[in-house]
Amino acid sequence: MDLTESAADRAFREEVRTWLADHLTGEWAALRGLGGPGREHEAHDERLAWNRHLAEHGWTAVGWPTEHGGRGLSLWQQVIFHEEYARSDAPAGVNHLGEQLLGPTLIAFGTEEQRKRFLPEIVAVRELWAQGYSEPDAGSDLANVQTRARRDESTGEWVIDGQKVWTSLAHLSDWCFVVARTEPGSTRHHGLSFLLVPLDQDGVEVRPIEQLTSGSEFNEVFFTGARTAGDLVVGEPGQGWGVAMGLLGFERGVSTLGQTVGFARELATVVDRAKANGSIDDPVVRDRLARMKTELAVIRSFALRSLALVEGGQDSAAGNGAGSIFKLAWANWHRTLGEVAMDVAGAEGLLARPTSAASYDLDDHQRLFLFSRADTLYGGSDEVQKNILAERVLGLPREPKGS
Repeated sequence: MDLTESAADRAFREEVRTWLADHLTGEWAALRGLGGPGREHEAHDERLAWNRHLAEHGWTAVGWPTEHGGRGLSLWQQVIFHEEYARSDAPAGVNHLGEQLLGPTLIAFGTEEQRKRFLPEIVAVRELWAQGYSEPDAGSDLANVQTRARRDESTGEWVIDGQKVWTSLAHLSDWCFVVARTEPGSTRHHGLSFLLVPLDQDGVEVRPIEQLTSGSEFNEVFFTGARTAGDLVVGEPGQGWGVAMGLLGFERGVSTLGQTVGFARELATVVDRAKANGSIDDPVVRDRLARMKTELAVIRSFALRSLALVEGGQDSAAGNGAGSIFKLAWANWHRTLGEVAMDVAGAEGLLARPTSAASYDLDDHQRLFLFSRADTLYGGSDEVQKNILAERVLGLPREPKGS
């Protein structure tokens, strides 16, 4: 398989690289590197302004069809954009869930009215979105959600009661897409609906969860008689499982390839630290760092190959389990990188810098170590990904369920 870029692709890469170099200056230059995993609390308002600057120049929703406000880039051009964005050290986006997940889901499953209402606001970064999937008693088992919604016959609205947890950036979001059980007595993946719910209302309480990394990007969200319009259900009522699964197919899209560029930068900082403190002279440390670099190259190559198969119509990422394999690979690699970073730091890595009597600050490698512990949990835990591969791809017997 030839992954060599065409002349047009090389020209596009240069266009993206030049635009970012020209615009990440002045007031925007200070935002470089801000807002990554575990640091979503950093300069949110400034990053929002930067994202709207991107939108004004046509650099949001780059893979969406032009008729829906996107740029209509090919799969490879989307890869190029996200790689160059990460390589420029541009600040992390503030509406990944809206742009990369909900938008494509509405294009695929939504009504024309829903597309007209929500897609322009996502493209312009005027409305921010959160994801209402996980629950305290369900975890990554989406089919076990207990949040319920019923129709108010007098108004036609949906009335929602329940709780979601680990809801990323809900405290900064305007809307949440919520999977709720709308058919009384239904079980597992039956009777679920995919609802679009405004968060700024009396029936919604958002409680940030403070993390070890000092941020509060995760939240608990309580729905107590919360309401949304009757037509804000995506797909047919009771058929939300298919919509929810369709959305998860978009979750491991081309934007994840930009992660590997960021990972390579993190690895480089660990190597630099090893050189600075002399631990690079330890053959075990050198071997571990070399192994990390090799494995990252393999992960990127696998991701490119999977995308090439999808683009060529030879296979689907969902059908061959490529998304689950990629998630397992990068999540465990990144968690290991955090461990290697702490080994390189040595005793220095055990000390946090106090900023007051009740708070502390972390260096980049301490934050990497602590936050990467969650990589194998969020976005579908390792156990869930392995079950998907075993049962749906390899056709093995389903895992026994307790009574």
